[in-house]
Amino acid sequence: MGQSITVVEKRSPRRNVVRFETNRSLTGMGHERYSSSIPVEGDRPPDVLARRLFERGGVKAVHVYGGVITVELDSTDAEGIKEIIEDLYTFY
Repeated sequence: MGQSITVVEKRSPRRNVVRFETNRSLTGMGHERYSSSIPVEGDRPPDVLARRLFERGGVKAVHVYGGVITVELDSTDAEGIKEIIEDLYTFY
């Protein structure tokens, strides 16, 4: 079953950037940066999350630091991203 992640969505002053704060650290003290133009390698939680966000579409870049995920969008539509993050550790 897994566990959901608690996520708080916060808009940035930049209209196409959204920050998500979670109750879990996904990277420890390391920074992870992903671009939609470069395939995501690896199977660590931040890698899986970045892949899922790019598969959603409309995402240019993802930055993960600890429990904070910053998403740069093609537009201002962040619909569904919070749910993707919340379901990262859920499995059936």
